[in-house]
Amino acid sequence: MASAEPRPEQPPLQALRDAADRLRVRALRATSAAGSGHPTSCCSAAEIMAVLFFQAMRYRARQPAHPSNDRFVLSKGHAAPLLYAAWAEAGFLKEPELLNLRKIDSDLEGHPTPRLPFVDVATGSLGQGLGAACGMAYVGKYFDRASYRVFCLLGDGEVSEGSVWEALAFGSHYRLDNLVAIVDVNRLGQSEAAPLGHDMDVYRRRCEAFGWNTDVVDGHAVEELDEALRQAAQVKGKPTAILAKTYKGRGVPGVEDAENWHGKPMPKDKVESIIGAIQSRIQTHEVLVPQRPIEDVPQISIAGICMPSPPEYALGDKVATRKAYGVALAKLGAASERVVALDGDTKNSTFCELFKQAHPERYIECYIAEQNMVSVALGCAARDRAVVFASTFAAFFTRAFDHIRMGAISRANLNLCGSHCGVSIGEDGPSQMALEDIAMFRAIPGCSVFYPSDAVSTERAVCLAANTKGICFIRTSRPETPVIYPPEETFEIGQAKVVRTSAADRVTVIGAGVTLHEALAAAAELAKQGNPRSGGGHELAAPGSSDPLSLPGIHIRVIDPFTIKPLDAATIVTSARATGGRILTVEDHYREGGIGEAVAAAVAGEPGVVLQSLAVCGVPRSGKPAELLDLFGISTKSIVAAVKNTFAN
Repeated sequence: MASAEPRPEQPPLQALRDAADRLRVRALRATSAAGSGHPTSCCSAAEIMAVLFFQAMRYRARQPAHPSNDRFVLSKGHAAPLLYAAWAEAGFLKEPELLNLRKIDSDLEGHPTPRLPFVDVATGSLGQGLGAACGMAYVGKYFDRASYRVFCLLGDGEVSEGSVWEALAFGSHYRLDNLVAIVDVNRLGQSEAAPLGHDMDVYRRRCEAFGWNTDVVDGHAVEELDEALRQAAQVKGKPTAILAKTYKGRGVPGVEDAENWHGKPMPKDKVESIIGAIQSRIQTHEVLVPQRPIEDVPQISIAGICMPSPPEYALGDKVATRKAYGVALAKLGAASERVVALDGDTKNSTFCELFKQAHPERYIECYIAEQNMVSVALGCAARDRAVVFASTFAAFFTRAFDHIRMGAISRANLNLCGSHCGVSIGEDGPSQMALEDIAMFRAIPGCSVFYPSDAVSTERAVCLAANTKGICFIRTSRPETPVIYPPEETFEIGQAKVVRTSAADRVTVIGAGVTLHEALAAAAELAKQGNPRSGGGHELAAPGSSDPLSLPGIHIRVIDPFTIKPLDAATIVTSARATGGRILTVEDHYREGGIGEAVAAAVAGEPGVVLQSLAVCGVPRSGKPAELLDLFGISTKSIVAAVKNTFAN
């Protein structure tokens, strides 16, 4: 193991106190210049940040994203000006930049985002930072096996979020002794006092009950903070929680510990006098130098991961896409030792268990805590240290939507697989049926939404997702469906497959997952039937033919979109033109936000296109899959009837 460079002489305590006051001054000036922000939330945590950044943490100040640096997550993201002030104190940011806080042309946003190289995950939606820190610490301890540590600063208000306690349970279960959480207990929330106020004993007992080494300190006493962080570095087998009793607006006369100052800059006519009072306490102007990291992080590459072999399926094999996902993930894990899988105690249903069986050292069980699972996954993916897949029932990702949304703001490369979609899961009933998930993930900026329809396309989706930037969602189904693609079939994001076509096609039918197979069955059924005639005597001639009876049967073109986002609009429009402008979509999803609406957006403005959508309406119920497909009008016979109705109308 490489050794750290010699550390400069330990800074005296007064230098740390003075650094804290300089952080306060910078935060006050920045928020005053912006005319908005949270200076009182910054002031309460100034000593914490000074001791962290200039005593406890090891990092290269000129290279904030260096892989060997200690990690820092500001979970109380509204204190962003304090974070920016710390990096100015460290020499990475120039002092004048701080006055550009919250301006349109500045990366110093109101809450931290990875536009800045020293921010690994976006924060600001409270209660999520500790989960991400857990993911970073897990990678550091178990995958990188490196010396870097992870520090997370939380506010006391956000510990009302259940996801914080999910993260606390995760951290202790996995014995993350390289993780330190510091809670800034400044008593006041946004609109009133936090529920526990300054009852530090209750905070302590709760953290200890979750299995954390816990220390209560005066958060404005740098010597107590220093000692607590030193002791945390010696603790083995459990993470450390430091509960720091502080006062909101510390050091600001008339504002300290006063209500109704959350999110308000100091009055412009008083800010300079406030700053002057703080500066009068500063006794030294020593430039503090952070300790350099131990550079023992392994060099890795996660680019260009390829499957070691083609899919091992034959045409006609009946395989559930959820099982094909597990098979593909295990194969991908053999191709790269940096592929990591997480699941929320559903691995025997999502088939993530196949990955665990093949690569147990890279499987992370997150139990029934989907919010935390997503945040841990974001932390695992930070700084490109892993290719991360997380799976559960697609319905349960709705619980973690805010964490997924923040993942997009974090510019994370994260792959999520949701199984058991739609009414086709059958008897388990509506609580388990994902019918909103396509809409949810379509709304995530930059998200790729895969909806594979057989085992081969599922395996291709897994490999594509592993090599795609941003968030990827793979929607898998419970029923076993036939393999329709040969192993050598290639797939691309945003490229649909026309799986059935002829010159006589009269309607374009678009389905995905189980409904693609229903559409193919409907195509076979319609081809056996005679040409339709409407009750009014109208006939529809086949393309290229003036005689509607010149070709036997009714022919429809069937399209597998493969990705719902981005959608292959060009193929859909071309097919619509070839089939007289008639499109029928059929999906095991609610109408709102689903495939039908995606297709409607794709063909908007295309003259002569008539779109009909078959989708699930209303809250479903338990039943056999075939019964439910019939009941909600997305079965083969429903498609046959809808195609015929296009002629009648």
